[in-house]
Amino acid sequence: MTNNKIYIHEFIDIIGHNRANYMHHMTANFSPMAQRDRNQLCYGVWGTVGTTRRWPEVVNMWEEDGWDGMASSFRHEFNHPTLQDPALAAWWARAAQFRRSGVDRLILPAEWTRTIEELCADGVRGECYAHELVSVKPGTAWHYVDDLVQHRAVPVYARFGWELAGAFVTAMHDDSEVILLWAIPTWEQWAELEKAQRKDTDLKAWRTDTAELTTSFDRFLLVDAPLSPFRTGRQPAESDRASFTLPDEKHS
Repeated sequence: MTNNKIYIHEFIDIIGHNRANYMHHMTANFSPMAQRDRNQLCYGVWGTVGTTRRWPEVVNMWEEDGWDGMASSFRHEFNHPTLQDPALAAWWARAAQFRRSGVDRLILPAEWTRTIEELCADGVRGECYAHELVSVKPGTAWHYVDDLVQHRAVPVYARFGWELAGAFVTAMHDDSEVILLWAIPTWEQWAELEKAQRKDTDLKAWRTDTAELTTSFDRFLLVDAPLSPFRTGRQPAESDRASFTLPDEKHS
């Protein structure tokens, strides 16, 4: 099937020890409303592995029904004097206690990238995930994804047990930014690929062949939230509000 969705990708800066609170607030408290009111699906919510990137931080991804769905979602959110959905006023106030700010982007999937429902049906899971943020020469992002990643990187990474969950190009940009998400079954399989970077012939060839096209490359690790679809195999539901109660949530 061709993936005609569009995705919201968010880096969220967390306040203090509130990462678990925020991840629960996004999945159990926000996602069911987003599904109902704007047909928006939760693609994934992850905490970053701080040793590999800035911390504390959360990565959110949301799946929308293409550009038309994104337009409807924006209308639902911003056609109010406050530039916020009034029904989410209490949710926003609570979220502000957990996070400072975020950096978002709209990203388009490669046509062969699976939707979150397809990924869940296929049982794609990871004990951890590798998030690759790749900058390439302007105008070459789709060539990098469709020609190089799909046909070169996927089989090489698969030798180490890594499965490509998603390949995306940043929209409203100059086709110079790629985001790749790899599901890694075990921490040991992450370590095996990293150990092989300077020794494995195929990995070395992959780096060499893309060196002239790539201007920067950043790989860091993620672990999914308890209610993230990759972990549960389904979308968060209203019933999840009581399934994972944190100490400071008991009286909220």
